[in-house]
Amino acid sequence: MPEKKENVRAKKNPQAQAEVLECGTRLKRMLKFDVRMRGKEAVLIGTDEVGRGCLAGPVVAAAVILPPVRSGTKLSQALEDLNDSKQLSSQQRERLSEIIHQHSRCAIAEASVEEIETINILKASLLAMSRAIGMLLENHRSECQNYLVAVDGNKRIADLQIDQVTVIDGDSHSASIAAASVIAKVYRDRMMADLAKQFPHYLWESNKGYASQAHRDAIKKHGPTVWHRKTFLAGVLNEQLTLQFD
Repeated sequence: MPEKKENVRAKKNPQAQAEVLECGTRLKRMLKFDVRMRGKEAVLIGTDEVGRGCLAGPVVAAAVILPPVRSGTKLSQALEDLNDSKQLSSQQRERLSEIIHQHSRCAIAEASVEEIETINILKASLLAMSRAIGMLLENHRSECQNYLVAVDGNKRIADLQIDQVTVIDGDSHSASIAAASVIAKVYRDRMMADLAKQFPHYLWESNKGYASQAHRDAIKKHGPTVWHRKTFLAGVLNEQLTLQFD
């Protein structure tokens, strides 16, 4: 199957352009970006991951097919804040996640701590994306067989059997990728908050497993848990740690 070129030029597609009339300025720009990528016939799947830089917890990815978003509709108004999930407040993410789940086709998948340790975090992130895409296609098959996957970043997903294009800073440019980043972030944040109830010393309800000073101090004082990434800890803490997992 021929590879999709990574620098996608704008395509003349009046019907698709009509789907993106006057929404919010940023949302309009992001939707137009998606229209140019997908062309006349393709169904665009946006995919993104969260949790790559964490000391603890899995890496989580989502895949999203957005519906047509027309100007002046309740959906366009509801999605006006859509952006890279890191640029949004937790309240904005929660609200957007609910809207995306209600109106889009989407799936969420993980790569475990064990997989991160075994194959490295980059490959685990791409594996989680591949799983999310597979789940989405399995659960939401349609008559259309012409899919295009927009992957956040500059690394392609290995062995993916459908066309893909990488988009650097995709969650700031593509509405579909941004939607994937939002629902993946909300899913993972909730997971880490639930795990924090079992491991309260590490304050995962607030740091989500990232390397905050409080999290580092807790690891030094209480040691790591089974949810910590062994290969991440020594470098971050700048010391030799004896890691014992129960």
